[in-house]
Amino acid sequence: MTALFLVVSIVGISACSSGNGEQPEPSKEVAVQQHGVPIPEWVANSVMYEVNVRQYTKEGTFQAFEAHLPRLKELGVDILWFMPIHPISKTNRNGTLGSYYAVDDYKAVNAEFGTEEDFRSLVDKAHEMGFKVILDLVANHTGWDHAWMENPGWYTTDETGKIIMPPNTNWTDVADLNYDNADMKAAMLDAMKYWVTEFDIDGYRADYAGGVPKTFWEQARAELEKLKPVYMLAEDDQQISLLSHAFNANYGWQLYNIMNRVAKGQGNAKQVRLYAERLEKGYPKGTYPLNFTSNHDENSWTGTEYERLGDAVKAMATLSFTLPGMPLIYSGQEAGLNRRLLFFDKDEIVWNDLSMQPFYKQLIALKHDNPTLWNGSAGGTYRSLEVGNDNIIAFERTKEGNTIIVIMNLSTESVASTVQIGESAGTYQLLGDESTVELNVEHAVDMEPWAYGIYVKR
Repeated sequence: MTALFLVVSIVGISACSSGNGEQPEPSKEVAVQQHGVPIPEWVANSVMYEVNVRQYTKEGTFQAFEAHLPRLKELGVDILWFMPIHPISKTNRNGTLGSYYAVDDYKAVNAEFGTEEDFRSLVDKAHEMGFKVILDLVANHTGWDHAWMENPGWYTTDETGKIIMPPNTNWTDVADLNYDNADMKAAMLDAMKYWVTEFDIDGYRADYAGGVPKTFWEQARAELEKLKPVYMLAEDDQQISLLSHAFNANYGWQLYNIMNRVAKGQGNAKQVRLYAERLEKGYPKGTYPLNFTSNHDENSWTGTEYERLGDAVKAMATLSFTLPGMPLIYSGQEAGLNRRLLFFDKDEIVWNDLSMQPFYKQLIALKHDNPTLWNGSAGGTYRSLEVGNDNIIAFERTKEGNTIIVIMNLSTESVASTVQIGESAGTYQLLGDESTVELNVEHAVDMEPWAYGIYVKR
């Protein structure tokens, strides 16, 4: 049987993955321990959302952002990752407002965003609504006005004793911290504990995690766990050992780069397949990558998802939700953000058009409701399906009798071919369509450019 594949409808959410139904509960067993690192029970089927407070609203404040919480709850995201909320140094500042990542005081909030009480209110409200909150931690460097500058030995210096910016970077607005100094490390750990004990945050995204010694991260994780279960994300994909005893996940740059190349015609679906097949062997048990098509860095410096991916935007976003890993949505993606946001100046996101919100809402509901797509050890196994054309990727995710099959044409050309469904053949429901589809043992497909289908076993 030959089926014509069209881009999945976003009009409605299929009955098998309704966001209105009760979600399966993550098992207690999964929540206890991964490879040397505890994992909070609540993270099993979570989706992360990155919050750019400065650009989110006209006011650029915690209070103004808080008004968006009901919409984000409706969207379905679970973890709110806030870019750094601290004051920004003025010395060597870039632009008029400076970089979030030139931290002036680890135990204070940026007055432009509001007060400590405003932030505490936001965290409390988010928790009340069922969100978790993690903060961006810039542990590798500080801004040049930080009070720690008064402490000899707390920063890296050159042969003349002059404090330097992080080696091998062009980050002139920040100074490199010296992790050979025990007092500095103790102060950093104290700052990390502060936001957990005083504001009840739920973990950290560690900026430039690979620039900080693994031993510090392992000590920090152990100390934070004494306070409450936390979630730790590393901005790194080079030092996989960071996932052994410190972090739950790292950045999925490999997949991100492959998706960009494929969208530009510089690769094909076979590269995605090879990446996915290597994942399990490449990660410590229970850990995984953060999958994304955009974030604050990529949007501002590499280009919007529409610049990089073009007509493949929805197909690649679907990959980020259905391949192993936790998916990320960046501020404004649900509003079709098609502009590079200024990094050092005010550049408000426009929320007039939420046409992409139903698309993401459907993917999030699928993620929540189907254990095959859950994160790490909580999720199902991945298996590539044989295809007759290198522009097609097909795979299945299975767990405890649940099966999801994804078939995609990752090219600018229409493709007619076959997919070997094998023993998983049977009756499925196409996401976004109430009708059922029979997937045959050797299934014929006729697919438009960038078309895809997500099939849920009935």
